[in-house]
Amino acid sequence: MLRSLLLAAVAGTRAMTPFAAIAHAARRGELPADNGAPRLLSHPLVSAGASAIAAGEWAGDKMRSAPDRIIAPGLAARVATGALAAVSLAPRRQRPAAAARGAVTAIGSAYLTFRLRKAAMRRFGQTWTGVVEDALTLTSAALVVRAMAAPATFPPAHGGSRTIS
Repeated sequence: MLRSLLLAAVAGTRAMTPFAAIAHAARRGELPADNGAPRLLSHPLVSAGASAIAAGEWAGDKMRSAPDRIIAPGLAARVATGALAAVSLAPRRQRPAAAARGAVTAIGSAYLTFRLRKAAMRRFGQTWTGVVEDALTLTSAALVVRAMAAPATFPPAHGGSRTIS
């Protein structure tokens, strides 16, 4: 469950990054066999769309007009993606607890990273702190999902079958 909560914590910084990471891993068949990710996430269009939305969030975060992550709509998105991320990596019997803990973790992470970002912005400005935060967020999400990756399976989730000769 620790990895579930770590990915939920990523939702506190960027709401869509865990969603994109889970969708990408699901598409490649790299989630644990008993994962709680909705099957729809493995579709290539969903994975590509989630990545595009995450990239848009990264770009929008650098704008001076970007709203704080702790306003109600921002927190709601973080709760949803934090719960989804936690459920997607949790074993079946732990999914209800993972959803609740993932949501709470995302909120806590949102407030913590908001305060850290505000302090860093006073010294380094919005753009550079956002770039560093994006790099840390993306790296964290990738490491957590890779750590949960299942062994490679054939055939791939989408895109035909492969045979080993």
